Amino acid sequence: MSTRTPVDRTSASPSVATLAAARQRREGGRVGGSSATSAERALLGMQARVGNRAATAAVQRAREAEGGGAENQGASAGAERKSYRDRIAGLLDRFKKNLEPIDTFIKGVQTPANAGFSQQAAAAANEGLKHSAAASGTSAASGNLLTEATGTVVSGMDAYKNMKDARKHGTGAGHHTANKKARTKGTDAVVGAAGSGAYSAAIAKEVTKIQKAADAAVASEASGIASASVAALKSARAVFRIGGAARKYHKVKELGDPHLVHAASLARLNESREQADWAAAEAYVALDAYWKHEGEGRLELIGEAVDAAWEAMGEARDAAETLQRAERDVEKLSTAQGYAKKKQLTKIGKETVGGALGESTKAAAGVVTAVAAGTAGLASNPVGWGLAGAGAGLVLGATLYKALRAATKRYEEVRHPDRWAPQGETPAEAASRSESLKHALKFWKKVSKGERQAMAREIYALAAGPDIPGSGGTTEEMRQSGMALLVALKAGPADHKLEQDAWVASLNDPSKTAGWIQEIAEQLASG
Repeated sequence: MSTRTPVDRTSASPSVATLAAARQRREGGRVGGSSATSAERALLGMQARVGNRAATAAVQRAREAEGGGAENQGASAGAERKSYRDRIAGLLDRFKKNLEPIDTFIKGVQTPANAGFSQQAAAAANEGLKHSAAASGTSAASGNLLTEATGTVVSGMDAYKNMKDARKHGTGAGHHTANKKARTKGTDAVVGAAGSGAYSAAIAKEVTKIQKAADAAVASEASGIASASVAALKSARAVFRIGGAARKYHKVKELGDPHLVHAASLARLNESREQADWAAAEAYVALDAYWKHEGEGRLELIGEAVDAAWEAMGEARDAAETLQRAERDVEKLSTAQGYAKKKQLTKIGKETVGGALGESTKAAAGVVTAVAAGTAGLASNPVGWGLAGAGAGLVLGATLYKALRAATKRYEEVRHPDRWAPQGETPAEAASRSESLKHALKFWKKVSKGERQAMAREIYALAAGPDIPGSGGTTEEMRQSGMALLVALKAGPADHKLEQDAWVASLNDPSKTAGWIQEIAEQLASG
């Protein structure tokens, strides 16, 4: 007979009781028994609700993460497509710029020479010379076509890109800059497409000469009409540009000489400076008198006199600085207005020589060629050849002038980087003469830190609000003159599709500084 120790009985009894109590509590909790209190039931319910909310939140986060991932993938794909477009556009633009020197040589030298040889061959009935001139003409027109077609594609892509940028900005300087570029590049694309058609007709004309086809006269007539039409289109565009530049020139000129316009305000500032100087002198005389004064309250009187003299000197210093700043701003405004007028006159000259005169002369040459081909077949045409040579010479001269000016600016950009460096910015190290010459020959690169960009910064600083660094000390009269210059340059509220207050506020927004400077630089260059 086995016996249990008291310890064994004691240890077994609590275990059975504990299990029974736990079972009773679970059963009571399910059936609402007396052992399940209301607090326990509330706690269990709260835990359930919290768990459900946590699960719901986790699901929502997972869905958002999935959706965000899809959106990010879409944005990444869009950015990648944009990157490819920009890369292709950049490569095509670089390719076009590399073709431009060859194209200039063809238009200015090879094409007029071919016309002369063709005229000589027709006059002398020299079939060999006629065949050689036609072969040379075919290669020349092919080179022109390649350059023109590439430029048409690049202009079309630039127009599309700037159109999207204009819609994105909606209003303001960024919108106006992009919208103007979109219109310009769109017109370039149209003119380029027409030019490509004319060069295709020129190729067909020369091929018929080589093959001695019966319809050579018809091809020559069609080519003359096409070239005359394109030249007339370019000439009309040049006349339009001349008109725009002339209007902008007169608007800037109407602003008047800043030295005369601001003479009264400078006189008031000078008077204020003199009054401040007199007040400071009187304060020091009073201080000297109190210093020599003997008697009760002497130290107190000296202290007040010192404070008064210090305050008067500060006012005199501020008045002198304000006058000096205004005088410098008048000089800057005068320089900026002179530069703006010079740019418009230069544009008028280039468009007159290379566009209005050069292209119209080429148009006349095309008309003469078409008429001669239609009336006398392939007879000699010295008038057409002479007009073609004269037009090509004018266009070539304008092109060489622009190329030389651009090369000079690229040279100065790296040779003298401190000349047009932004104020407060450490200029880059000056390049050597040989490196500067190499940079000048990189005709596919644009000048990014030249005189035009420096003038744009000066004009913006004059018109900008007090929150823009460097413009806080500008007088209100000078700020109004700076804004008037922006309006004359076609960068006013109406051009930006803004109300006057919103336009002024944009000039006081530091986040829009870069866009404003780019806008002013573009308006200085265009008519």
